[in-house]
Amino acid sequence: MGAIKAAIGDGVITFMWVFCASTFGLCTSIIASALGVQGPVTIAITTSLVAILVFVFTVIGEVLGGASFNPTGTAAFYAAGIGGDNLISMALRFPAQALGALGGAVAILEVIPLKYKHMIGGPSLKVDLHTGAIAEGILTFVISFAVLFIILRGPNSPILKTIMLSIATVALVVAGSSYTGPSMNPAIAFGWAYVYNRHNTWEQFYVYWICPFIGAILAGWIFRVVFPPPVKQKKA
Repeated sequence: MGAIKAAIGDGVITFMWVFCASTFGLCTSIIASALGVQGPVTIAITTSLVAILVFVFTVIGEVLGGASFNPTGTAAFYAAGIGGDNLISMALRFPAQALGALGGAVAILEVIPLKYKHMIGGPSLKVDLHTGAIAEGILTFVISFAVLFIILRGPNSPILKTIMLSIATVALVVAGSSYTGPSMNPAIAFGWAYVYNRHNTWEQFYVYWICPFIGAILAGWIFRVVFPPPVKQKKA
């Protein structure tokens, strides 16, 4: 029952995340135009928006019992030996996250004004297949390790954690923008791919599912080696 509840929570929060996060580019453009700024300042605006949303969704995730909107995040924590997930719970959570992402993508496209629809969308491959797969794997490895480090070994302040997570996320999105989008989240990649009828392609599975999971799991394993969990001493 706990695994089913977690899957439902994941589906709900992923739906909400995709619905909101898909507007980062649009909101950044509107705010930058209103302020009359451009260049590096727009990245600061995006980072601020990401930080606000990450903070809000952290609270929502806790209310939903630890819900997550990223399958690779769940896999990384599992590989690091952290959390209460097992193969069965993840087998339920991952499809729920994918369905939630699809719902969020469809919903935002339904309500966004027509003149802004070209600014809403998911990741897309901009290089050859193997280069894209390697890029997505490396980016997911880096973000997964960063998330593990910041959450488990970072500052105690939730605000500082949020700022660090947001800076890392935006930096990697910028770094991967000319390769894969990027996604670093198989569920979100699937949701948008389904909308555009690209969900059943080898590109989708290879670039946006297989390699990100490899990157996330490697990040979890390496984190576990570098920062081993404390050994529980047996009571006499």
